[in-house]
Amino acid sequence: MGDTLEFNDIHTEVKGSWNDGRLRFSKQSVVYKSHKTGKVDSIPAPELSAAQWRRVCVGHGIKLATSTGHVYRYDGFKDTDFEKISAFFKSNYKVELAEKDMCVKGWNWGTAKFTGSLLSFDVNDSPVFEIPLASVSQCATGKNEVTVEFHQNDDAEVSLMEVRFYVPPNTGDDGSDPVEAFAQNVLSKADVIQATGDAVCIFKELQCLTPRGRYDIRIYPTFLHLHGKTFDYKIPYTTVLRLFLLPHKDQRQMFFVISLDPPIKQGQTRYHFLILLFSKDEELSLALNMSEDEVEKRYEGKLSKNMSGPLFEIVSRVMKALVNRKITVPGNFQGHSGSQCITCAYKASSGLLYPLERGFIYVHKPPVHLRFEEISCVNFARGTTTTRSFDFEIETKQNNQYTFSNIEREEYGKLFDFVNAKKLNIKNRGFKEGMKGAEGYSDSDEDQHDAYLERMKEEGKIREEGDGSDESEGDSDESFNPGEEDDDVPEEYDSNASVSDSEADDGDSEEESKKKKPEKKPKKVVKEKKERKPRKEKKVKDPGAPKRPMSAYMLWLNGNRERIKSENPGISVTEISKKAGEMWKQLSKDRKEEWDRKAAEAKKQYEKAMKEYRESGGGAAPVTKEKKKKGGKVETRALRVKSSSPARRARLNLITTEEANARLLMMMMRRPPPHPPAQRRSRDRTEDR
Repeated sequence: MGDTLEFNDIHTEVKGSWNDGRLRFSKQSVVYKSHKTGKVDSIPAPELSAAQWRRVCVGHGIKLATSTGHVYRYDGFKDTDFEKISAFFKSNYKVELAEKDMCVKGWNWGTAKFTGSLLSFDVNDSPVFEIPLASVSQCATGKNEVTVEFHQNDDAEVSLMEVRFYVPPNTGDDGSDPVEAFAQNVLSKADVIQATGDAVCIFKELQCLTPRGRYDIRIYPTFLHLHGKTFDYKIPYTTVLRLFLLPHKDQRQMFFVISLDPPIKQGQTRYHFLILLFSKDEELSLALNMSEDEVEKRYEGKLSKNMSGPLFEIVSRVMKALVNRKITVPGNFQGHSGSQCITCAYKASSGLLYPLERGFIYVHKPPVHLRFEEISCVNFARGTTTTRSFDFEIETKQNNQYTFSNIEREEYGKLFDFVNAKKLNIKNRGFKEGMKGAEGYSDSDEDQHDAYLERMKEEGKIREEGDGSDESEGDSDESFNPGEEDDDVPEEYDSNASVSDSEADDGDSEEESKKKKPEKKPKKVVKEKKERKPRKEKKVKDPGAPKRPMSAYMLWLNGNRERIKSENPGISVTEISKKAGEMWKQLSKDRKEEWDRKAAEAKKQYEKAMKEYRESGGGAAPVTKEKKKKGGKVETRALRVKSSSPARRARLNLITTEEANARLLMMMMRRPPPHPPAQRRSRDRTEDR
């Protein structure tokens, strides 16, 4: 047996929703990492006191209890995993994995047991259901009743809001009320925020970007309180995932970002990040509302009673000590301008993208944090509006795509090198075999030729060299100065001409070199105009010809259109076509073959009618239509005879092409010429009088 056991697709319940992750048993600890948030729960091996194996709704599960009173539940194991897990626990943890069956009788009368942070309802010593007290938001008491309310989880499709327990009216041995005792046991472990006591410290009027406004932040031992003019938020430290301290691109401000799960709510809006903006020049002197001994005992030297310095440093230091989490700062990345971020746009809002050591974070609207382990691939795309920028696309393993646009072209090389060094899949050059995750990446291929990078660099060089050049083909109108052209050209070609002539032929005279100068003077080459190709004349449809046959679908639609209208009253024309297409797809093969036969018969009738029509002279006698051009020439165009009667076609055939042209010229000569504008106005005035 190895030193570790690893299991993928293991689920844990968090406030009514299932979160999948990865579980690892090692000799030192039990580690579970959530795929959704990346949060890691670690249980030291010496703290394990009991372990149970039981059948749950998703396969089999393990319930672990620690000596500190915490209970952890992991589901998603297979039946065949019991033997190897049990043997691993015996040899490494000295704990026996006991099998425990759940009660499925459906009884609602039993015993409530409080085990650490877990409330278990048992029937005949078999658990019916268990309630993690950390999911409880409130507990209310009645005469003989206790109501337990739960936190609402937006990720859960169905949320359990409350459970009511009936407590018999009998007094305990010490004469206490059993209802109050039950409620106190629930509240002692529940996640209920009660603002009792004084705050450790208060920060006044801090600028907050999300949620927007200025808030007073009151720091309590277990939660922080945001007090604004309109809204108040209470944020437990257990909901804080990560802390970020990010410098602004202007090097004068700092962002302090707090990642939250679950998020804080304001109506229907959810805020997964709390973003504070500080000025580097702002100083603060702070005194904690505690004695020096209490500060030393509780925070173990992380904080001191009296602190002074920049405001952002003090806030980040206090939050780090109370939340007990590390602060993430930008790594070694430096952009084109030397800053540690990249200016870009996300969802039509401008912001800053920070490449971190283990992910990307975008500030600020809306904030986005993407870890490398959840990224499937990245893509460098050319900008949609201009060639001076490009887009950076990130696709996650959950098939979500994030596009950061309008990034300056000069940032491409730095960003490409960073992504390449972190061994992320780059979509432009394809996937490498064996690159499935952060741990399965192969070696970096920095020496591989990147055509897009080379092209971007070449275009940048050409643009820089061609900004002052007059010979580039893409010169704008502003770079062409007619008054300066005669002075600039001789200066440009005097030195070049003499050097080139002397090197080419030592015996040439100065007069010959001067004769060659005018040949180099013209800068712009006038391109010869290409003759336009004659336009293709539009084919005129002969209305006398037989109509083309309908397809099988159109024949079926004509026969069923009224039925579709009657079954769907008020349906529009476009909806009829959509509905008919769906019905045609669902039609059986035999029914479709029936309509195919009808379409084949209609096609045979059409071919027969077309043959008779051509034999009778249909489409054989053309009539010319004359069109006058600018030069006075008359252009003739042949038209088909618009008649299906043989007698009429015979009469029209008596008129030859020459006679038709002559008649048209006579009509044009009889038409009076248009009056000039001045004569026309005077003629109008005379008629008015």
